[in-house]
Amino acid sequence: MALSTGDPSPAVSAQNQAGETVSPDFAEPTVVYFYPRDGTPGCELEANQFQAELDAYRDAGMAVYGVSTDGVDSHKEFADDNDLAFDLLADPAGEVAASFDLEVSDDFVGRTTFVLADGEVKAVYDPADVNPDGHAREVLEESRDSGLVAFGER
Repeated sequence: MALSTGDPSPAVSAQNQAGETVSPDFAEPTVVYFYPRDGTPGCELEANQFQAELDAYRDAGMAVYGVSTDGVDSHKEFADDNDLAFDLLADPAGEVAASFDLEVSDDFVGRTTFVLADGEVKAVYDPADVNPDGHAREVLEESRDSGLVAFGER
């Protein structure tokens, strides 16, 4: 079972698509979205929509991280092909997923999104409730509606 709202943020560290080690501290509002596989239609749609909303996320003071069990090279190709300007964390051993109490099944993790801030989980979007189309905007709007962040209408 995934981490729940109110749980402490996990300590994670992983390489991004550039091979740099990234260790988010989750003190500031942060979105961590897990997706099944680089280059698949739903994952590409979701990533492109997070990219389209990235300026609004940044204006709201929120960082965005995508995570899958794909490796650094796959993430680099995926990020380059889609002009993604946020970090994709490589989790081939499933260690980041395990930190969020997510299961790796058939070498991938279900589409799950976490919003974290102040060192704790603020919201969890279950795989059954995540539609890649519109999800990035939904997370941003619900973060605003909950009072976690403020941003202007675009």
